[in-house]
Amino acid sequence: MELLTQVNEWLWTPLVVVALGFGLLLTFLTRCMQIRLLPTMVRQLVRSEQRQSDEGISPFQALSLAMSSRVGVGNIAGVATAIAAGGPGALFWMAMMTFLGGATAFVESTLAQIFKRRIDGQFRGGMPYYIEKGLGLRKVAVGAAVVAAVLYAVLAPGIQSNAISSSFDSALGIDPLISAIVITVALAFIIVGGRKRIVKFVQVIVPFMAGAYILAAVVVLAFNVTALPSAVGLVLSSAFGAHSVYGGILGAAIAWGVRRALFSNVAGVGEGTYSAAAAQVSHPAKQGLVQCLSVYIDTLFVCMATGLMIIVTGAYNVEPAEGPALASNLPGTEAGPAYTQAAMDSVSAGAGGPFVAVALALFAFSTLVAFYYISETNLAYVLRRTPLAATAVLKTALLAMTFWGAVQSADLIWAIGDIGYASLAWVNMLCLLLLAKPALRALRDFDAQRRRGLDPTFVPASIGLGDLDCWQSDAGRSSTTHSTS
Repeated sequence: MELLTQVNEWLWTPLVVVALGFGLLLTFLTRCMQIRLLPTMVRQLVRSEQRQSDEGISPFQALSLAMSSRVGVGNIAGVATAIAAGGPGALFWMAMMTFLGGATAFVESTLAQIFKRRIDGQFRGGMPYYIEKGLGLRKVAVGAAVVAAVLYAVLAPGIQSNAISSSFDSALGIDPLISAIVITVALAFIIVGGRKRIVKFVQVIVPFMAGAYILAAVVVLAFNVTALPSAVGLVLSSAFGAHSVYGGILGAAIAWGVRRALFSNVAGVGEGTYSAAAAQVSHPAKQGLVQCLSVYIDTLFVCMATGLMIIVTGAYNVEPAEGPALASNLPGTEAGPAYTQAAMDSVSAGAGGPFVAVALALFAFSTLVAFYYISETNLAYVLRRTPLAATAVLKTALLAMTFWGAVQSADLIWAIGDIGYASLAWVNMLCLLLLAKPALRALRDFDAQRRRGLDPTFVPASIGLGDLDCWQSDAGRSSTTHSTS
């Protein structure tokens, strides 16, 4: 365990600086598209192409699929961990990383659309696809695809299933073995139905679970509205080292805020690129904008809902890695879902445990569903197709690790998952730095067409590219387009 902790520190310490710097660079290069195009993001989601085909899915379905992977354990347990290790100021740095990460999510998702392929009659794309097609680095792309497939099918599922079983055990007294069986059987039912069943599930469950959770947070904040200004002030003063108690852990606030933001919204890790590539749109930038919006929903709404509930009710401890505890509002309580549970119990005694357990189960289970799609897309890249035997092995591995994770130690699972995410983030960000130009040109093309009053459509030649697998220059518009926004 000590070795895993040390490896995590080696990977994450410089990654915090790189992620912030890279997000800042892309914010400048995209002319702050996170704010400039925010109304357009919403319009693209509401009024964009809603038809799907056997090849592609609608932008809303792509958003739901991306949100199912983004909204998971990190939105509840991860936020609490960040506050416990970095103080209330970590919440501000989560928000800052999300703002900067919006530009990163736009670039990586736009690239996923540009370089997507048809495999077995379906649009497939993502990080390894654009690494090969955009940079010509086939070996690097295969390596990234293998790491991603292993991460999402073997290493990461245990984080989600462990959170479900632990929360049901502590809140409802359900044996983790029972939870493991139920989770595994339910997951098997959905993933054996392929992409069609996966998409149908997430487009229903994701809006419901996110909306219900945010509504519950609003209720908690409404009951504590008089304490809200001081809570916000505490977050801001702690974030900049000005607070008398938390000022000494400014570095920890930044590190844990950025780290948990990356784990939650995965902007820069490449996780959202797989669902982005599956969407059927007339211009790659449209899906880039939708995916940027999904980052905001994940962290600025769901994560902030968790964080503000915890801070406004004082339901947290602050125990930095070095030095004494700075706050012990919940003596003996481990950082995690218990903080959110205590915050909700302050409004309605006894309601926090069951609500958080159910919310966490929905968040984590939808993430498990998305994990299968991501791992299958990486498998399709390596094999150039999706043979039944290979996908059967993949499903078996994911289901086995889901079951195993539900009955194992959380510390070990989190440490392994952190290493996997950090490794992919390093590879993806370095490749994005080399490959950002096509995405930036696509953004300029999108802006130029909008200024002329057009519904943007994509022609590869307009950004200096020849015919691509799913986009043809001689068609006058995208070969993937079947309707307009």
